[in-house]
Amino acid sequence: MLTVNNLSVQFGKRILFDEVNTTFTQGNCYGVIGANGAGKSTFLKILAGDIDPTSGRVFLEPGKRMSVLNQNHNMFDEHTVLETVMMGNKVLFAVKSEMDALYADYDDANADRIGELQVQFEEMNGWNAESDAGAMLSNLGITADMHYTLMADVEGKLKVRVLLAQALFGNPDVLVMDEPTNDLDFETISWLENFLANYENTVIVVSHDRHFLDAVCTHISDIDFSKINHYSGNYTFWYESSQLAARQKAQQNKKAEEKKAELEEFIRRFSANVAKSKQATSRKKMIDKLNLEEIKPSSRRYPAIIFETEREAGDQILHVQNLSATMDGELLFKNVDLNMAKGDKVVVFSKDSRATTAFYEILNGNLKADTGTFDWGITTTQSYLPNDNSSFFTDGSLNLVDWLRQFVKTEEERDEVYVRGFLGKMIFSGEEALKKCTVLSGGEKVRCMLSRMMMIRANVLMLDEPTNHLDLESITAFNNSLKNFKGSVLFTTHDHEFAQTVANRVLEITPNGVIDRYMTFDEYLDDEKIQEMRKKMYA
Repeated sequence: MLTVNNLSVQFGKRILFDEVNTTFTQGNCYGVIGANGAGKSTFLKILAGDIDPTSGRVFLEPGKRMSVLNQNHNMFDEHTVLETVMMGNKVLFAVKSEMDALYADYDDANADRIGELQVQFEEMNGWNAESDAGAMLSNLGITADMHYTLMADVEGKLKVRVLLAQALFGNPDVLVMDEPTNDLDFETISWLENFLANYENTVIVVSHDRHFLDAVCTHISDIDFSKINHYSGNYTFWYESSQLAARQKAQQNKKAEEKKAELEEFIRRFSANVAKSKQATSRKKMIDKLNLEEIKPSSRRYPAIIFETEREAGDQILHVQNLSATMDGELLFKNVDLNMAKGDKVVVFSKDSRATTAFYEILNGNLKADTGTFDWGITTTQSYLPNDNSSFFTDGSLNLVDWLRQFVKTEEERDEVYVRGFLGKMIFSGEEALKKCTVLSGGEKVRCMLSRMMMIRANVLMLDEPTNHLDLESITAFNNSLKNFKGSVLFTTHDHEFAQTVANRVLEITPNGVIDRYMTFDEYLDDEKIQEMRKKMYA
């Protein structure tokens, strides 16, 4: 279907890919993973023909069509929403455009050409194209009254959905997507998961959303050591098996037979879990083809994210009563009541991200509520990871060692060896620890903020979209740390796996009140009564 031959990519002295040979076959969904800077997005751009490799080539089987999720949100501003979706099938849209132009300037000389175009259009099922595009838009939450709106007048988050519909339109033979879940809500992501899980053609996707990769992928394509290797199974299987292989590699004295038996038992256990999954489909049953020989240790580095508390909190953590907030005259939420107890890990959830951010800013004293009160328990200490951390990185004179020293509590912790060791565990080793704090990437800033929180050793953590900008390795380490954290947590995330595995309580804040339930996130989304209630709360 799609073949990569002898592909090499080099930027200056840096070799990104070295003689890569691989094939993407019909009916499989490949999740492309790799550390930050490994070349995931570059590889997708090469597949799409947007950039050329240093050497080698990409070969798409003749007669097959590739569709790519567009990252330029303003590229189609002069077109209507419906036109933008139909432009996903370039050949069909070109035929339609030429036919429309000839009809507009009709004369007998055009008749033969119009007839040829009509035959082509019918062969491509073109007469149903508008209704198909409209149906796809509706599935993605773009209502019919918006279908003839100019893209320039569509808000950013809805533009993402239109471009997603464009990529999916017309059943492409190869679908290439870079971070397709960005800016999508949980309902839309769920729809996309179900769509791709049953998609019969080839999908190649980069995503930091582990739940999404687990739901759709039949293979993981790992970029490591300047090569690309395909592994059968989803992300969780790749992660757990690579960790097992790494442990076995470290156990030099263990017999080969024992290692093999351990791996076989792991595959049996994993296969049984997948078979029981409510998401099991014909695509996801690819786990049956797992190959023992494929399992290899990864070169990935995972940050040591470990949250400890200076003191244990008492039973009363936080009491919130009748809280409400508006922004620019628009009601974000009202009647928020919350009595948070020791051990609660609450995912704070809303269709409007401004509402959750305002909630945290109020609790941290950075914003005044319109009504209501809140009281922290006298034994609590709080630490906050805001959505916008830019105010923490304004002093260009500070390197990372000095930046982190601002938050230490003892003279022992001020010692440079101690601070550099701490930063090393967070993947800032050697000279990286001396970088100026103003030149950090988004992911590096979040890792610094997590280092700051660990230094504070609070017993209540507040996290507003904590996985933004982080790579899969950091997200996984962060997720595991919060599962083991002994204190209480309030957090908001678009990472489904994060919400499902950390939270024991869901608090949804809406313009018409709150829904507060002690249950897992999946239980919350699957509860039909709650879903009916949610519709009314946002009406």
